[in-house]
Amino acid sequence: MPALHWPGKQLNFPPAASLHLESVIAQGGEAPPTPNRLIWADNLPLMVHLLAEYEGKIDLIYADPPFFTDRTYAARIGHGEDSRRPQTWKLAEGYADEWKDLDEYLDFLYPRLVLMYRLLAPHGTLYLHLDWHANAYARVLLDEIFGSERFLNEIIWVYHGPSAIRRAFKRKHDTILVYVKGEKYTFNADAVRQPYHPSTYKTFASSPKAGFGKVPDLKRGKVPEDWWYFPVVARLHRERSGYPTQKPQALLERILLASSNAGDLVADFFCGSGTTAVAAARLGRRFLVADASWRAVHVTRMRLLREGTAFTLERQDSFSAPVRPLPAEWLSITDGQLHLRAPFLVDFWEVDDQWDGEIFRSRHQALRSRIQEQAPLSLPLTGNGSLCVRAVSRTGECYEFTGRADSPRPVPF
Repeated sequence: MPALHWPGKQLNFPPAASLHLESVIAQGGEAPPTPNRLIWADNLPLMVHLLAEYEGKIDLIYADPPFFTDRTYAARIGHGEDSRRPQTWKLAEGYADEWKDLDEYLDFLYPRLVLMYRLLAPHGTLYLHLDWHANAYARVLLDEIFGSERFLNEIIWVYHGPSAIRRAFKRKHDTILVYVKGEKYTFNADAVRQPYHPSTYKTFASSPKAGFGKVPDLKRGKVPEDWWYFPVVARLHRERSGYPTQKPQALLERILLASSNAGDLVADFFCGSGTTAVAAARLGRRFLVADASWRAVHVTRMRLLREGTAFTLERQDSFSAPVRPLPAEWLSITDGQLHLRAPFLVDFWEVDDQWDGEIFRSRHQALRSRIQEQAPLSLPLTGNGSLCVRAVSRTGECYEFTGRADSPRPVPF
């Protein structure tokens, strides 16, 4: 088989990442054990770390890495802004997709694809989501890693939207390369069937020879073709998280329904806005998702909390957000409620009211909805009085208070 070569091509894996359990998150009461993991980490040393536990055990991996666009993407953090006036948006750091050259990008992508292959179960499937910038190179790499006979599909996701292109056809599709690890792979055709177009019904009603002697089961529906139309998230107001290049929920749900079963483990090591984790939670799959961007992990946490999903939040030991002290005078207690008043807009805050000094168990959370300026500023207290309170501002600053429940002023502000 032909292989892709470039100067410096090699497989040198870094030492395994060391992980720290940041919190166990569940809404209300004691956080139960959960198989779901959200990890803030560089996915290369992270996947090296995960080999000991997960090699050959992940049922489905969806990968949405940087596309080699040579751009930096910002996250939207504003409230009630006009989507048609981007110059007025409030922005925060999202992620960078900038490279010295193609060689540097391939040095980044190649070892990660190899580790994904090793983590996949024998019946597992990889969906690699790219676009015209680098998908051709990635396909040659995947042929090398999986074997060309393990190529299953090249899916074209088509969508509409404005374009500044004037001297070429508008580029309005992404490419999703699908590879399986073995001959006995998961594919649930019935789970993704869709109705035939009304014109097809009319055609077969008018002539029994319309299908050249074959008559489909029109009531059963059809397995989708390898081109999919889903609107981009910019057109889906209820899904938008503000994180750049967010993928639509329906796209991930089709992938998970087709190539995994209830209870299977789904991984996404470039989780971005967390769509894979949300789809997995809705469909009864376990998830293991990670990203190197703090903003991505924060957005994913918020979306999972809206789903009512229990999960653990972990981070690579070398990753840490600067945490500022949250002064006791910003807190007050009345009638079994903890109130927060801070000199900033609150994006998210959470309370462990049985704080043991070791593992933060996020028992109560308040988070900003899509239409709120900030999160609700009261939470219940149901524990033994030993508090740990964590808060995140709209611009991303992190704050923490630890102490007794009688430390904050027991009167309203």
